[in-house]
Amino acid sequence: MRKTLLVFITVLLQTTVWAQIKDAPERTEGEGPWSQLIIRGVTLINGNGAPPLGPVDIVVEQNKIVKIETVGYPGVEIKDEDRPKMKEGGKELDASGMYLMPGFIDMHGHIGGESQGTPAEYVFKLWMTHGITTIRDPSAGNGLDWVLEHKRKSAANEITAPRILAYTAFGQGSDDPISTPAMAREWVQQNAKNGADGIKFFGAAPEIMQAALEENKKLGLRSAMHHAQLDVARWNVLNSARAGLT
Repeated sequence: MRKTLLVFITVLLQTTVWAQIKDAPERTEGEGPWSQLIIRGVTLINGNGAPPLGPVDIVVEQNKIVKIETVGYPGVEIKDEDRPKMKEGGKELDASGMYLMPGFIDMHGHIGGESQGTPAEYVFKLWMTHGITTIRDPSAGNGLDWVLEHKRKSAANEITAPRILAYTAFGQGSDDPISTPAMAREWVQQNAKNGADGIKFFGAAPEIMQAALEENKKLGLRSAMHHAQLDVARWNVLNSARAGLT
């Protein structure tokens, strides 16, 4: 009975893709992008455990932070000649008295399916409002092509959305349950060709897990796993770590 249940769950996870939710619309709000963005006079909490630093001017170019310049000390007047100069076509934001942190990365961010009743635009904007600037969609419930298209649109600034990493559920899209190491390696290879960033595993026979993770690591993709309590007797987090789960 237990083996039958696990096989059923595996097949279900391999074949289930939610009904797609409504696509995110083209971006109509916001400004930019600019050749340069300077965030002026902000207090920085950079996440390395150090005390807040500031005031600082932060210079962003080509979507990357290129300079963090200390421009003064609390209670001391900032001199303009000590500040980074703005380039033509740039944008300044006066963040005096404000705090700045790196964007959060949501490692388990399902964009959702039609049954949840929320369009992609709402989900994306909710994340961004909470400071989440990158999400990993673990299992691409709207289908890999759909997620990859929204990933592309986000990177091109065509929609209002975080950066997106697309992970497929192991076996997703396979006509038959993956039952041999050879099938596992073949599926992983095709998944990489399809453009996925990684794989979300839910458990399988140890020899299948070993083959899939080895092949995935060889191809340079990343991986995650839900270690279900029904399956940890034969494959647990230590097995996953040794096999290369990232």
